[in-house]
Amino acid sequence: MLSRVAENVYWMARYLERAEDTARLLSVNSHLLLDLPRATKLGWAEIIAITGNDELFDEFYPTRDEASVLSFMCGDRRYPGSILSSLAAARENLRTTRDVIPREIWEEVNQLYLSVKEQVGSGITPRRRDAFLGRVIRSCQTVNGLIEGTLSFTPVRSFLMLGRQLERADMTTRIIDVRSANLLPRSGEDLKPFETLQWMSVLKSLTGYQMYRQHVRLRIRGPDVLSFLLQDRLFPRSVACCMDRLAEALQTLPRHELALTEVETCRQDLSKPDVTLLAVEPDRLHDFVDEIQIDFDELHAAISQTYFAQQELNQSQSQSAS
Repeated sequence: MLSRVAENVYWMARYLERAEDTARLLSVNSHLLLDLPRATKLGWAEIIAITGNDELFDEFYPTRDEASVLSFMCGDRRYPGSILSSLAAARENLRTTRDVIPREIWEEVNQLYLSVKEQVGSGITPRRRDAFLGRVIRSCQTVNGLIEGTLSFTPVRSFLMLGRQLERADMTTRIIDVRSANLLPRSGEDLKPFETLQWMSVLKSLTGYQMYRQHVRLRIRGPDVLSFLLQDRLFPRSVACCMDRLAEALQTLPRHELALTEVETCRQDLSKPDVTLLAVEPDRLHDFVDEIQIDFDELHAAISQTYFAQQELNQSQSQSAS
């Protein structure tokens, strides 16, 4: 399999997962704010913090109000992680690999991109916001269903799984990091009555509320939610489960030793801390999430070095020959 094709499939999966997760995050945040009192400090600014693109946002928008954040996150092409930018990148990567991907997948992604582009062009108003975000989520789920039902178990599918699972784990840790900074105990008692509601929003951001209630069978508490989202090996969006699925995909590929070593490092880091203690120490939890993010960066680098670097080498040699 050509490294160019492998890399395009890998990034196509990452961009699709990014578009879906961004839509879920925006949808849940808007509903959470309706339930919280106006005096609370939670708002739309935290969404920008989750992306890690504060400087880019502040360069183009004077305030972090609802309209600005929705514009930035949904349709701003200057931000590579916006829904429109992510779908455009997924579509382009898929367009160049259409000979190895079922036609139905291309048609669904292409139609979703064109629909989102049209709606963004006419403006995402608060009244149309929920329908817009719901369409993105359902279409991305449709693509995942088409992948499961039509794509053969070949290296193409393996690289697609690598991209999806790494992006999913990355978004899970970002949501935990930023949301927990607001949810964890503070000196004041302002948000105490709403703590359960906020932790519920974290679970719903990751579509984990019902599975949490089934698996954990306890009332919603910060330590239990963190343990579930970081270490549960049955919930598909937990970091531990993502690493398990990613390792399974790697083992179907040759020369997987380097990347598999990085997966094992991440697994060991996930099993080290007592999450119950982290749940009452915001600084420690933030440091822990930073460590996991570094693990993800090193894992991506290992995958890229093993499977995608040959493309860059060939391009370099071609340029030297010319």
